[in-house]
Amino acid sequence: MSAIAGILVTAMVTPALAVTGIAANNSIGMFENLPSYIKPDALAEKTNIYATNSDGSPRLLASVFEQDREEVGWDQISPFVKDAVIATEDPRFYTHGGVDIASTLRAAAGNALETSGSGASTISMQYVRNIQVQKAESIQDEAERDAAYEEATKTTIDRKLKEIKLAIGLEKEFSKDDILLGYLNIAPFGGRVYGIQSAAKYYFGVNATDLTVAQAASLIAIVNAPNDLRIDWPENIPDNQARRDLDVLPAMLKEHKISQAQYDEAIATPVTPNIVPPSTGCQTANDIAAGFFCDYVTAIVKNDPAFGEDENTRWTNFKTGGYQIYTTLDVDLQIAAMDAMNANVPKSYDFDIGSSLVTVRPGTGEVLAMVQNKDYSADPEVTATNPGASAVNYSTDFLYGGSTGFQVGSTYKIFTLADWLKTGRSLGDIINGNAGTLNLAQFRNSCTGGNGGSYAVKNDGGSNPGNVTVRQATAASVNLAYLRMAQKLDQCEIKQTAEAFGVHRADGNPLGDNPADVLGTNEIAPLTMAGAFAAVANEGVYCSPIAIKRILDSQGNELPVPPSTCTPAVEPNVAAAMVDALKGVVTGGGTGGASNPGDGIPLFGKTGTTDSEKDTWFVGSTTELATAVWVGNVVGTVSLRNTSVNGQNGGSLRHEIWSTYMGNANTKYGGNQFPSATSDLINGVQVNIPNLAGMSIDAARGALTAAGFDFQDGGVIDSTQPAGLVDGSSPAGSATKGSTVTVYTSNGQLRTVPNVAGMSPSQAVAAITAAGIQQNQIVFDGPSGGNGVKVTATSPGAGEPIRAGSDKLRVTTKAG
Repeated sequence: MSAIAGILVTAMVTPALAVTGIAANNSIGMFENLPSYIKPDALAEKTNIYATNSDGSPRLLASVFEQDREEVGWDQISPFVKDAVIATEDPRFYTHGGVDIASTLRAAAGNALETSGSGASTISMQYVRNIQVQKAESIQDEAERDAAYEEATKTTIDRKLKEIKLAIGLEKEFSKDDILLGYLNIAPFGGRVYGIQSAAKYYFGVNATDLTVAQAASLIAIVNAPNDLRIDWPENIPDNQARRDLDVLPAMLKEHKISQAQYDEAIATPVTPNIVPPSTGCQTANDIAAGFFCDYVTAIVKNDPAFGEDENTRWTNFKTGGYQIYTTLDVDLQIAAMDAMNANVPKSYDFDIGSSLVTVRPGTGEVLAMVQNKDYSADPEVTATNPGASAVNYSTDFLYGGSTGFQVGSTYKIFTLADWLKTGRSLGDIINGNAGTLNLAQFRNSCTGGNGGSYAVKNDGGSNPGNVTVRQATAASVNLAYLRMAQKLDQCEIKQTAEAFGVHRADGNPLGDNPADVLGTNEIAPLTMAGAFAAVANEGVYCSPIAIKRILDSQGNELPVPPSTCTPAVEPNVAAAMVDALKGVVTGGGTGGASNPGDGIPLFGKTGTTDSEKDTWFVGSTTELATAVWVGNVVGTVSLRNTSVNGQNGGSLRHEIWSTYMGNANTKYGGNQFPSATSDLINGVQVNIPNLAGMSIDAARGALTAAGFDFQDGGVIDSTQPAGLVDGSSPAGSATKGSTVTVYTSNGQLRTVPNVAGMSPSQAVAAITAAGIQQNQIVFDGPSGGNGVKVTATSPGAGEPIRAGSDKLRVTTKAG
């Protein structure tokens, strides 16, 4: 073969020899010095991303590719295709050894470089050229890629010689059928369509195995000039039909690949494409509002080292690797989420309204649903002109969708609650919930050393609930109670507890640990908050969110996927106590009652509202599903509570979305009872409160501190105790150790009415004035003197207080 090839080379390069002066007998040596083997690389194939239907079957969300190709096997291609390409391109394919001597000599007879580059190329030689083009296109560096492509496609003698040598080597390594199959899978068919299977699907809407004679001939006609003869451009159809009818079909008839009847039928069939565009890009997943989830999956591939050493390599592998990516997305839940979102939040409105819903499965970290009130589009022209479209994923972090997150408001209180319980305190502990100005120096922070100054805070709605239990403070979301709880803790440890639940800022900066952060000033993604609440439902074990369950490569081999990492955030008993408190938010008259679907499935949750009602949240969970809903301003500070959105109060939208969606989701997933916490975390250890009545304020402070309580000065009140002495406390009797006990001091203005029933009026007056009540305060109802007159009652009654010097004491008498 080398000797024959040498003769062919001599014939082909004679014009070049005349110019360069190279001796003809060197031609065989030139040929022998060329590389002799080329290995076909894995072909660039499109990557498919799937969700899961209710019956467990995969549902295609989108395909991502640089080349629309599906590699198929020998039996998956119509015999008409194989016959058409052999008859047209290389009739002696099964008899030559990679170079068709007769064809090459004919090309050489032209004795010109231009003709030697065409007409002599066998299928094996064309396959070699396509392999070299594929290798060039897979190079990451642009300059190197362009140079390699130029080398693979240039019309020169040395390129033809290289193809000849490599084709001979290729035929030594592979069977004829394998070479033909490889050629049909690699061949370009115009635009980004590569390979016979994708060409059949795109141009005619059928699989390659089902192509008719006419269709097969039309597709093989395209191979000769892919972008000039592609039939998705109507202006090309006449030229394609001419190539089919004048070249391909006559060649098939001549080579006895089809009968005269088949030929006549095919010739009579017009070229009529049935264009079926491939699902390309995440915008095709918008039919179930999954474009943003799809984009999240692509971001995982770009960011995770499991898919390559750097982002460019990972992205190229993703677009060309032919991956079959099976995600965690549940189509039923996704559609339910889409319906709930669309029913409540418009895609655009008078202000820049945004909303997100994310569901994470406790115990697995699987992201089952992800929607927002926008259509996904990566096209800047679309997002610039359509306010209902966006490329920013509100549900995820900046690196995974471009969002910097949103302030989460009081949903963040659960981490103070967790730290409170971790340190041995209970839900029954009592805290002062009234508005006030706090001394920042009293907030301990082992990370930074703390802060100075003061912090004036109000409760939502301006309420002043007084002393409340931690359970009550959670249900009613009492800001001051939680800040005073934080005063007893370490701000650094609260932050570390949040981090144990997987919480981090969406912009990548460290979590803040100032007192204000207790109320949710960190900007966090909804996915992160859903994952944290899932950890509470999972008995305190945090499982990092995952969106990919399984990946197969183009050969069907399993590839490693980023796993969910599960780590304990708090002890199970602490998590159970957290659930107990958070149940009251939705079932005990708390702030989240409107989110309760009312289906009897056990659940817990927490509301969150930021300053100026800019952002509103509800995050909650059953044992099976944890869902975060955010509704707020993407840009701006419009108050949701003071705004009507399509006839609904903006502040209630989060509840409408959550309750509607979870009501539907619960019908599929259900939910179990949560574990119960031990009494020490629920009720605490009750300790007797000292009887403080009659003590000085300093003595009362000392007695409470010694008993393990926190002292709170409640100020001066009307009391029967002498002025300056303690009247009493709230609570009294008993409370959990560490609770806040408010102590009230007497102003000395009250007197206790003595029991004067049965006395004469004069005796009653004497007893009343002796008790410190002035005589001019006494008013008789009935005779005030005379024989047999007796007192029957007083108002206020005996033992009741009366203000000295002002209130009237009515004395009722009756003659005997």
